[in-house]
Amino acid sequence: MKERTGKSYVPQVFIGDEYVGGYEDFLLLNARGEIDRKLGREPREKSFAEEELFDVLIIGGGPAGLTAAVYASRKNLRTALITDELGGQPMWTSGVENYMGFQYITGPELMSKFEEQIKKYPIEVISGEKVARLENGEGVARALTRSGKAYRGRTVIVASGKRSRQLNIPGESEYAGRGVSYCATCDGPVFKGQPVLVAGGGNSAMQAALELAEICPSVQLVSLTKLTGDEILRSKVEADGRISKHLHWQLVEIKGNSKEVQSVIIASVNGGERRELVVSGVFIEAGLYPNSSFAVDLLQLNSNGEIVVDCEGRTGVKGVFAAGDVTQVRDKQIVVAAGEGAKAALSAHDYLLSGR
Repeated sequence: MKERTGKSYVPQVFIGDEYVGGYEDFLLLNARGEIDRKLGREPREKSFAEEELFDVLIIGGGPAGLTAAVYASRKNLRTALITDELGGQPMWTSGVENYMGFQYITGPELMSKFEEQIKKYPIEVISGEKVARLENGEGVARALTRSGKAYRGRTVIVASGKRSRQLNIPGESEYAGRGVSYCATCDGPVFKGQPVLVAGGGNSAMQAALELAEICPSVQLVSLTKLTGDEILRSKVEADGRISKHLHWQLVEIKGNSKEVQSVIIASVNGGERRELVVSGVFIEAGLYPNSSFAVDLLQLNSNGEIVVDCEGRTGVKGVFAAGDVTQVRDKQIVVAAGEGAKAALSAHDYLLSGR
């Protein structure tokens, strides 16, 4: 794939010899009917879901959204779930050791079990779509997608999660997909046998460094602060001699040739010292930012861009609820997100029964 496109990420999709793009590109083209046209067949007829009014419209396909869908459907509510990709953030997680019922399971394996469960219920799953705007009026909410479609619900549960935060440094956007990645679980194997760098000092960064150390000859871990997050991960990283720690340093530039990353520049936080490190891959794990921009005109957000909810998952706008990592709920954990999704669905059910 790298020889054909010059890009270092997976998956990459081709139709014949034509490069379509990555997974999100493929899903968006499919939602627009363009994949059918490229395959020489008529686009599918519009689904009834594009016209019908649902009892509950769920935005997001991670732990919160999938759990909300099951709970809503079990209450005999007509339920639709809009997502660009089923699974959410756990799809980027190599190992999960704190989800009850599983001593150890990978993120993708866990989410496949979530997906199996929603298939047992009459839930309309609208995959490959991203919501661009959320509107609310006269007791009916309307979600407009980037592909130009509209979906309506008597209630809405926003469970859109978070996305990777960018550093906005020289070379980051230029080498995205050509050595710069935001998912070690997804793209790590592409860099097997090559030196890599991880930017960040939290749980996601430490997990990425440990995972990459199994397949890469050297891993440079660069963090603005001391290592934060779970003690068990800190202990593992500090004891792993394959990981070089650069604490109180920051990544300031990514360099390379016309095809790929070749090195990076890091700078000391406390002084003017700079170093150049030779690496082939850069994994940016500098935290996450909530996917809430489509609701900024409707819902109250805090200073971090998270949707503000009460203990029932209510947003303050009648009929609109939120759950999971997109909200201000403190702990960003899979089990917490799933529980919040269940609560939001039950609150939506109560709202539909009582009208308040």
